[in-house]
Amino acid sequence: MILGVPMQALFGQILLGLINGSFYAILSLGLAVIFGLLNIINFTHGAQYMMGAFVAWLCLNHFGVNYWAALVLAPLVVGASGILIERLLLKRIAHLDHLYGLLLTFGLALIIQGAFRNEFGSSGLPYAIPPSLTGGYNLGFMFLPAYRGWVVAASLTVCLATWFMIEKTRLGAHLRAATENPMLTQAFGINVPLLVTLTYGFGAALAAFAGVLAAPIYSVNPNMGADLMIVVFAVVVIGGMGSIMGAIVTGFTLGLIEGLTKVFYPEASATVIFVIMVLVLMVKPTGLFGRTA
Repeated sequence: MILGVPMQALFGQILLGLINGSFYAILSLGLAVIFGLLNIINFTHGAQYMMGAFVAWLCLNHFGVNYWAALVLAPLVVGASGILIERLLLKRIAHLDHLYGLLLTFGLALIIQGAFRNEFGSSGLPYAIPPSLTGGYNLGFMFLPAYRGWVVAASLTVCLATWFMIEKTRLGAHLRAATENPMLTQAFGINVPLLVTLTYGFGAALAAFAGVLAAPIYSVNPNMGADLMIVVFAVVVIGGMGSIMGAIVTGFTLGLIEGLTKVFYPEASATVIFVIMVLVLMVKPTGLFGRTA
């Protein structure tokens, strides 16, 4: 026991913190990618996360498409919808103040959530864990459910792969150049508008991937994105707006801190992330990994 807390309960909360941290990391990563290039705080991100879960649910219950295929199909569908949003709406206000993009995406999120609520209701819809990931493993000090272990591993893999693509590849160099100086980048023959469009679509696809991962753990419902995004925005601010590594490290770390807080001081578990956000902003207004302009 540690401070009167049984070891199994402690490790169980650490696992829960890692699972929550996985969703915080992958969602804040999508927000960071979009903000880094488009300078838009994408309020539609939570709705796109919810859409990913619903696409997986619809695929399984109406088309017989299993979980593994949905992990590929849902990000493609939601990513394509993100491309349409950027080309038809966001592109038209790109020359205006960034506040307009924030307001537009906020309005879109409300419209999407309202449409899904009208069609499917507010009660949660079940999505079964795939048969290959049922059961779990007895580690001696705790029982590890197979699916929850998969969520942590898949999220970490996608996050690190995204970081590698942006920081270590030619495509990532083009993206970073377009962020720093889009006019000069365009002069070198790089199609900056296409990069912007694909970046928004990729961010939406990341949100949808997280939604598919979440579907078997949480009930699939129209409010699942709105409930989570409040915390995710705090995670992004703490890590630093637009920072890829900041989103990953801060997401997992704050998930663990939240889980441990539920063990040692449960009353503060709902607010600990926001308290940390206030403290960080008082010391470093750009966030832990943010760069000073």
